Amino acid sequence: MSRHLPVLIFAFPFLTGVAMPLVGLWARAWCRPLTLIALSGMSLLTLLLLATVVEDGPIRYAFGGWAPPVGIEWVADGLSSLMMVALSLIALLAVVYAGSTLVQGPLATKTALYYTLVLLLVSGLTGIVLTADLFNLFVFLELTSLSAYALVGVAGGHASLAAFRYLILGTTGASLYLLGVSFLYAATGTLNMADAAQRLPALLSSHVVLWGSVLIMVGLAIKMALVPLHGWLPDAYTHAPDAVSTLIAPLITKVSLYALFRIAYWVFGPETMTAQIPILPVLSWIGAGAALVGACLALIQRHLKRMFAYGGIAHIGLSVLGFSLGNQTGFAGGVFYLITDAVMQAGLFFVAAAASSMHGVRELGDLERLRGRSPWTLAALIVIALSMIGFPPTGGFFGKWYLVLGALERQHYLGVAAIIGSTVLTLAYFFRIFEKVYLEKTPVPARSPEELPWTMRLGLGVVTLALLILGFGSDWLIALIHATAVPKGL
Repeated sequence: MSRHLPVLIFAFPFLTGVAMPLVGLWARAWCRPLTLIALSGMSLLTLLLLATVVEDGPIRYAFGGWAPPVGIEWVADGLSSLMMVALSLIALLAVVYAGSTLVQGPLATKTALYYTLVLLLVSGLTGIVLTADLFNLFVFLELTSLSAYALVGVAGGHASLAAFRYLILGTTGASLYLLGVSFLYAATGTLNMADAAQRLPALLSSHVVLWGSVLIMVGLAIKMALVPLHGWLPDAYTHAPDAVSTLIAPLITKVSLYALFRIAYWVFGPETMTAQIPILPVLSWIGAGAALVGACLALIQRHLKRMFAYGGIAHIGLSVLGFSLGNQTGFAGGVFYLITDAVMQAGLFFVAAAASSMHGVRELGDLERLRGRSPWTLAALIVIALSMIGFPPTGGFFGKWYLVLGALERQHYLGVAAIIGSTVLTLAYFFRIFEKVYLEKTPVPARSPEELPWTMRLGLGVVTLALLILGFGSDWLIALIHATAVPKGL
């Protein structure tokens, strides 16, 4: 059974999502339970997949028995297995968190559509993580993107405009990626990643390969909102319904980043990307700049979700910096920080959703309404803020610690400065938040605390605990990444 785990993991959300419209017509009340069952089953299988890969090594699955490069192959190795565990558990937690409190308003009459799109989105992300075929990756990029466009725009109004902008830029990114893949196919005659990796060393002098690699990287950089190609993200995350932003914010850009570096390291190879086609050095500088630019833009925002969106852009820059350093320490730090940032982004948008739905808090000026009324929300926000800033013993501290070590090992001192500078700026914008909650002199009428729904309390509690577990368990996770997820030749 173990060799079939990759396709079984995909089948849970995909088949449930395909059946969901019929379920909605027949018994709409079943949509949410079936979604939770599908994501729970998927999560259990991803944990089994990780244990199997650690114990027995990578799993390769050839569809229809057609061996690559003729057929389509999926590969579950240490890196993809870790990503699948993070993806499935965060998706499950986001759906649990939304509950009946957030699936209301414009979503209340579109329950079947909402859960269908959620499951298709998760299916697409799963395919991106597991596929070892360049064109198959494009197919799943589009499945993910189409689901995300629809989820963002489902509320109408400003959300529709944000979704349209997301669609235009997302389609541009996908088109550039597909054009780059066509260039590589023309040069190598294959779409399988492992097969292409064997053929590319003899073709590096070709301008077709050069432009193909550049187009692929630019296309995926748009998908992951890397500065200065981030224009779609702030509006999409800000105007999307809370039940949607809590799902897409921690997942979409992280999986696109994973896809970029999967191709960079496993198709082209670290030596090629550093010397012959120096994309990694360029990305390391862009990542450092993105960390600073994103944090600066977060500092000047007044809308809470927009501030968190720009904060996420900054932390994407930090992960890119780590992956691009071209050494094992930086790569392991990039993977660790990517997983930690996915948890932090989930937590931030959980907090924003709770503050908005329970207390009408959307702008910084509204934060005084939380004072004395929302202990669960504020306690979670404090822990998440400490992790974002990088205080021990949270996961954020250890993620930044390994990024700094990797940058020092590479003598990338601008990268070290960017990590420290973005940390100071992150501290500054969280100070603005807590100043509004605790230090404002505006009198607030005495009000008793309002109890959050149990689903929200569970979500905030799990995220808070996860950040502490990531901190205390950082040595174990970093060792696991070094043992199973670091690419050869690094």
